[in-house]
Amino acid sequence: MFDSGGSVDRARLKTLMSRETAAFARLHPRSAELFRRAKRSLWGGVPMNWMSKWPGGFPLFVKSARGARFKDVDGREYVDFCLGDTGAMTGHSPAAVTKAASAQLARGITTMLPSEDALWVGEELTKRFGLPYWQFALTATDANRFSIRLARLATGRSKVLVFNYCYHGTVDEAFATTKGGKTIARSGNLGPPVDLGLTTRVVEFNDEAALERALAARDVACVLAEPAMTNVGIVHPKPGYHAALRRLTRKHGTLLIIDETHTICTGPGGFTKAHGLEPDFFVLGKPIGGGIPSSVYGFTSAVAAQVTAKIRLSECDTGGIGGTLAGNSLAMAAMRAALGKVLTPAAFKRMTALAVRWTDGVQKAIDEAGLPWHVSRLGCRAEYLFHRQVPENGGQAAAAADFELERFMHLYALNRGVLLTPFHNMALMSPATTAKDVDRHSEVFRSALAELTGREAALFGRGR
Repeated sequence: MFDSGGSVDRARLKTLMSRETAAFARLHPRSAELFRRAKRSLWGGVPMNWMSKWPGGFPLFVKSARGARFKDVDGREYVDFCLGDTGAMTGHSPAAVTKAASAQLARGITTMLPSEDALWVGEELTKRFGLPYWQFALTATDANRFSIRLARLATGRSKVLVFNYCYHGTVDEAFATTKGGKTIARSGNLGPPVDLGLTTRVVEFNDEAALERALAARDVACVLAEPAMTNVGIVHPKPGYHAALRRLTRKHGTLLIIDETHTICTGPGGFTKAHGLEPDFFVLGKPIGGGIPSSVYGFTSAVAAQVTAKIRLSECDTGGIGGTLAGNSLAMAAMRAALGKVLTPAAFKRMTALAVRWTDGVQKAIDEAGLPWHVSRLGCRAEYLFHRQVPENGGQAAAAADFELERFMHLYALNRGVLLTPFHNMALMSPATTAKDVDRHSEVFRSALAELTGREAALFGRGR
């Protein structure tokens, strides 16, 4: 049985959260003022609904961001481990990207025609990830949607298989779970267009037998998968699971889409290159343009031949893939700079070493506090979870979630100049992150645990 937030006194937690919320309001009067104004024109006072999830009663308003730090409108500076939930994994405004983008802005932003940068990017993607053919989109959501469409076209099948509590952007088919053996919409899924049972099959990650049963009907066009689950805590694949996934998809005529939008943290070639995966489609978004909206999806020669034979030239602009701004010249220039000069093998080596340091610091604090928590890491990404057991699938990870405790940990860190992603307890390293930044988080994290467990006197001496 998975526990959640074990050994935490809930009365103490509520008292501490009230104190931190009051402190947040005192520290950020300008952000509070802008939030009150924003509520008159922005739904919920925020540009995107999920920004309401930031703890503290209102979000910070950002004035500037550079490297691994940002400043808010109240003049306070923060170490940023959220990094746009991977969108700014390059660091904020890396010099190579800003230089290339600035130059391209002066030459033209979008023309609906290719640039030489697009050729360079396509060739680089093939070198890194192994697939021969590439197309562009503005977000990984779009890249996943377009890949699903092409998979349905190639196979003549309608269904998509995803893993329970997966995350693939706002792809309709992916916001599903399973209950009593039936596929249903996940809680919080806003206005699903159709019954998810008509479009989607859901199984637990790492369950080979369930995967084979779900594919046996031979009506699944594609499996859409992260190689390791990331948006419900980091859930690693069991040894041999990816070999089984590839074998079973091929056995049942199902195409495999690997979405590396988060797992690119594994290395310059992602989890795919590091572990020798052989996907039919490969999707990457968020960090590839250094923060400028852009994404890519690649596919094999076999897929290219199948779909090309079924697409009429006279109708190729009305097929549900593409977009007027996809592949624009600004995005191409940004991608070339990010791939060529920022997300390099040397940068990943350094970033991964910092993630190991972050993991070690957090685990040491957990052990000192005697809490039944653990830390997981994937490349330059790391995350702590409020339970002792390491989850093997999304269902287990979701069952152990603790929203109240999570918000406290985030707000406690934020009040002390450290930002984590608002959706879970994830930290990401950028090329600009330093050991000092990591150690700052370890110090704050240790302090939070001392207060949660009533050990602050021992940690800080008499008083504070």
